Amino acid sequence: MDGNGRWASGRNLPRIAGHRAGAEAVRAVVEECARLGVPYLTLFAFSTENWGRPKEEILGLMALLDRYLKKETDTLMKNNVRLSTIGKISDLPEKVQATLRQVCEKSSGNTGLSLILALSYGAREDILEAARNVGKAIARGELDPDSLDCTLFSTFLSTVGIPDPDLLIRTSGEMRLSNFLLWENAYTEFFVTEKTWPDFSIMDLHKAIGEFQTRERRFGLTSGQVRSGG
Repeated sequence: MDGNGRWASGRNLPRIAGHRAGAEAVRAVVEECARLGVPYLTLFAFSTENWGRPKEEILGLMALLDRYLKKETDTLMKNNVRLSTIGKISDLPEKVQATLRQVCEKSSGNTGLSLILALSYGAREDILEAARNVGKAIARGELDPDSLDCTLFSTFLSTVGIPDPDLLIRTSGEMRLSNFLLWENAYTEFFVTEKTWPDFSIMDLHKAIGEFQTRERRFGLTSGQVRSGG
């Protein structure tokens, strides 16, 4: 969800104003995905690298996250949305951790859209931690290294139980993954828009989904194999 800062700078506003506007875009997209029947939506809200930003901005972002979660709990419940997280949640302020736990617990029985917030998340770190845990399981004699394949390795990632993404939407014209779901995005379709995240509308979401529906997903096969069912 790129471009909050650029959106604010273009209007001579502080960066936190861009993040507030971005939060409004989150609400609209989440509600529309719930309405459309999208089963999973993962939002890259805060990366491990984002901790390097100015302290004032980080404090503002954490406060905004806490307020947003409290304010939007009723909206999540109304839309049957279940909230969960990936990333090093223990790195977040205790107040934010407590709010996250409360909202995740309250929405755990919802059966509609699964909304996953990636917070203090980095894909390289996640893969490395998975590799460590695989090594520990082998050392304990719980795992035969010859049995390890991609499917089994995936169960050691923080995204276990979450399907690999079909579509990645990148705003503000950025053409990189930025350490987001590197393992899971192996065959994901990309949609890039020049619009900043605060300007990303429901119509833009529909455009992204519409373009995705025109893609031929081959997963390494030929077009002929895909058309014939393999």
